[in-house]
Amino acid sequence: MKLVRYGPAGRERPGLIDRSGGVRDLAGVIADIDGSVLAPQRIAELEAIDPATLPLVTGTPRVGACVARPGKFVAIGLNFTDHAAETGAKIPTEPVIFMKAVSCIGGPNDPIVRPRGSQKLDWEVELAFVIGSECRYVDEREGREAIAGYFVCNDVSERAFQMERGGQWDKGKGCDSFGPIGPWLVTAREVPDPANLTMWLDVNGKRCQSGSTRNMIFKPAFLVSYLSQFMSLQPGDLVTTGTPAGVGLGMKPPRYLADGDVVTLGIEGLGEQRQRVMPSP
Repeated sequence: MKLVRYGPAGRERPGLIDRSGGVRDLAGVIADIDGSVLAPQRIAELEAIDPATLPLVTGTPRVGACVARPGKFVAIGLNFTDHAAETGAKIPTEPVIFMKAVSCIGGPNDPIVRPRGSQKLDWEVELAFVIGSECRYVDEREGREAIAGYFVCNDVSERAFQMERGGQWDKGKGCDSFGPIGPWLVTAREVPDPANLTMWLDVNGKRCQSGSTRNMIFKPAFLVSYLSQFMSLQPGDLVTTGTPAGVGLGMKPPRYLADGDVVTLGIEGLGEQRQRVMPSP
């Protein structure tokens, strides 16, 4: 099942994608797609609905972030062998964890807004997932069962903020618009092997990233277990799992995004995103 949120920013409605690709309105069934509807039993109830019984949404409404109001947005750095190599970093022996501000989250086709003072705006196609069950000190089996679904994330990054301004990575990762997610939340039952998905990203039509989640060092179920040793995870929390090689930082010479550039990206079975870069107002 593919769950979607559509409509103007701040006024999105819940929906699901039917077999023909149409959007069916779920507002008569649930108030929104958030942590309150992501438990396994609630997901099963939604999967049992015949989409044909739901109103068909007409036109081409904006697609919003596929999960509303997450409590946390956790990110994993240097989690692909080829990306670690291109940045000159050692392969991590344990996951590298940082946080993206939840205020950075946006729809999959919303603009990337260059923050004031930005010099090195970069892209990262990533597989992300959302937690459906509360987790504390869980093992990998329990971690796998706690994942409600998967989606595409562009971990937009400002490398000068991230690496040249002192302190932690967070300041280069959490600017407004730096977390486009979606277009859909694909429930876990439809993604039997999240560690075997092709992924790609283009800038202005030129392929920059072409990879596979096979190259992830730490897989999703392990990441849930690992994170739960350091923080509790609640339904609706988001985790984005790292990027393959091909980011602007790793190019020789480095290549960063300019105003007007168009970024398109996608992951097998999880849909595609498209963003245009615009200056901060």
